[in-house]
Amino acid sequence: MDSRLQSVFDEVLARNPGEVEFHQAVREVFDSLGPVLQKNPQYVDAAVLERICEPERQIIFRVPWVDDQNHVQINRGFRVEFNSALGPFKGGLRFHPSVYLGIVKFLGFEQIFKNSLTGMPIGGGKGGSDFDPRGKSDGEVMRFCQSFMTELYRHIGEYTDVPAGDIGVGGREIGYLFGQYKRITNRYESGVLTGKGISWGGSLVRTEATGYGTVFFADHMLRTKGQTFDGQRVVVSGSGNVATYAIQKAQQLGANVVSFSDSSGYVVDEAGVDVDLLRQIKEVERGRVADYVERRPGARLVTGGSIWDVPATVALPCATQNELSEQDAKQLVANGVVAVAEGANMPTTPGAVALLQDAGVLFAPGKAANAGGVATSALEMQQNASRDAWTFEYTEERLAHIMAGIHARCEETADEYGTPGNYVLGANIAGFTKVADAMISLGVI
Repeated sequence: MDSRLQSVFDEVLARNPGEVEFHQAVREVFDSLGPVLQKNPQYVDAAVLERICEPERQIIFRVPWVDDQNHVQINRGFRVEFNSALGPFKGGLRFHPSVYLGIVKFLGFEQIFKNSLTGMPIGGGKGGSDFDPRGKSDGEVMRFCQSFMTELYRHIGEYTDVPAGDIGVGGREIGYLFGQYKRITNRYESGVLTGKGISWGGSLVRTEATGYGTVFFADHMLRTKGQTFDGQRVVVSGSGNVATYAIQKAQQLGANVVSFSDSSGYVVDEAGVDVDLLRQIKEVERGRVADYVERRPGARLVTGGSIWDVPATVALPCATQNELSEQDAKQLVANGVVAVAEGANMPTTPGAVALLQDAGVLFAPGKAANAGGVATSALEMQQNASRDAWTFEYTEERLAHIMAGIHARCEETADEYGTPGNYVLGANIAGFTKVADAMISLGVI
């Protein structure tokens, strides 16, 4: 790492002890920025690096709520408003027991550059809670969301900070959150949250957007090598929104998707995943992957090992951070993988990324490949601001155009800095320079 970057990184470690995911996210970006500082010394003079690593605002709050047994429960809520140089803070809310400040800061830091790459006027932020909606009744989820929003509402707004969903936060949770916001403020500001229901201000394609966008980006990568998704054997980790709709779009483009997973294990379905059945189990019944196997002849459940043991030419990690290890990467390469595109946020460990790149595998980092979700959230904000509604086909066309633009920016930037095909470097530099230039234009704030 460049010595100027190293000194800032050492300061990040000292100021943010124990936040290992945040450290990893900063390191991943900094490893790409040495040539940028050589070309743009004004970034050092204006302390852009130091400022971009320090959130503009960090909010931590208590979330008390009452469960169905009439017991009082206490969770912790977070919102990290990281950088608003390009527009209002924009990023999801994650409800999961693993959530703590370091996770939220890692996600918010990534969001700065992801949002920059979309070309849309949105800054970066993230939030969430250590609340686990799994196994909770609708009433319990509603009471938690209402308590969460009772504090959060004072910090957000359509021109200030616009949250969306993430792991554990889907249409149900967004509905309860927005209902409480409307109740408290007495204003129908539909642009204050994205991922809303279609009948009350939501955008068509928003549910599908992250998964679809990941596949669109991967398809552009494959085309640089004269290939497409047609005929590819694909493995997708996860079974939430991102994974489900990555599977759906890959199949629409001619791929055979043979595996998906959740925390209980992974499914292998050589006949190709039945997306309608998967959606019924996960979106309607809120079930487990074992339920899919019980109702799908020929499918089998594997509870040991790794989903990346399943042979594939395209791998789409769509579950959670650091799920694809160096050992997994070795197995993927040995099995003949051609491309890996991150549908989740930072699902591939640094050692695995290096191994895949050294082996000549096309690799797309999440800040580029999974930017379709936040891009479509920005499209939802446009529709809300204009009191308009777009068709599914038009919105998907806009998403496809945005993902093509992200791929082009990453590819061109990698070429400019002498590393053709390095999408990690291309995404990091293209995302960073746009934000850095805006920060310098706005002065020392």
